[in-house]
Amino acid sequence: MANDPSSKNRIDEATGTEFVGHEWDGIEELNTPLPRWWLWTFYICIAWALAYTVAYPAWPMISQATEGMMGWTSRGQLANEMEDADLARKEVRDQLAATDISNLQGNPDLMQKAVAGGRAAFLVNCVQCHGSGAAGSPGYPNLNDDDWLWGGDLATIETTLKHGIRQPGDDMTRFSAMPAFAGMFDTAQLDALTEHVLSLSGKGQTSPAGAQAYADNCAICHGPAGEGDRMQGAPRLNDAIWLRGSTKADIQQQILQPRMGVMPSWSGRLDPATIKMLAAYVHSLGGGEDFAEAQVEAPVTPVDEQAE
Repeated sequence: MANDPSSKNRIDEATGTEFVGHEWDGIEELNTPLPRWWLWTFYICIAWALAYTVAYPAWPMISQATEGMMGWTSRGQLANEMEDADLARKEVRDQLAATDISNLQGNPDLMQKAVAGGRAAFLVNCVQCHGSGAAGSPGYPNLNDDDWLWGGDLATIETTLKHGIRQPGDDMTRFSAMPAFAGMFDTAQLDALTEHVLSLSGKGQTSPAGAQAYADNCAICHGPAGEGDRMQGAPRLNDAIWLRGSTKADIQQQILQPRMGVMPSWSGRLDPATIKMLAAYVHSLGGGEDFAEAQVEAPVTPVDEQAE
């Protein structure tokens, strides 16, 4: 197949190409040059890479990378994009800042934009406790229903967002405290009271002893029929919505050693426009009340919290 095997520059007769002298199991390699177009493409890539490392950040140093002659950075690009996005939202935020939240429903277009912005803010700040669908979990209220501890109109929701629930250091925070009744009831009295509390929502059987224990110790806050009292933040007990659980053991634990949650105040963490958007989004989830309706029920302010 080839000429003199002893020659260092043997030529393959079929192609006229030199052998490189490598052989594997009788198979030899030809010294076929790379296509010219491939070489030029390779050289251009090398030149482009060198130009890139000069123009843009590229070489890692001890504390930072080389800055590049163009002055471009990915962080700078992100900052510019965020600034552009803020400018695009500025008109809506300015309108929100100038609109009292109790009048927001009178502007359907602005309300729709506020709900959209509130949805984004909710995913960043609220899902950790209330869940991505706002359905809550044991100890964290469901925001989709119409069971509101302090009130469910836009203004009261905004107030709760601003000042939180039992937030230390905030003089305007919502505050309610259920006393611990540990040691006040014997086993029979505690069972009777628990059954009466369950009976308020149709889940248990009351008794004269249970009804009397409830009237003596619970009705002053939760109401004679378990209707609750928004003025003092006392939850309803007759709606079968339970924040801490509805089993007999759950209710007895809450009677003996109440568990009281804390919602942070967002004033100072979020700007007023974002808080308004969050209030609009929470209001839109399904349980939002009209301002007039909320005032008829109780002239107060908000948090959506389930019965304890």
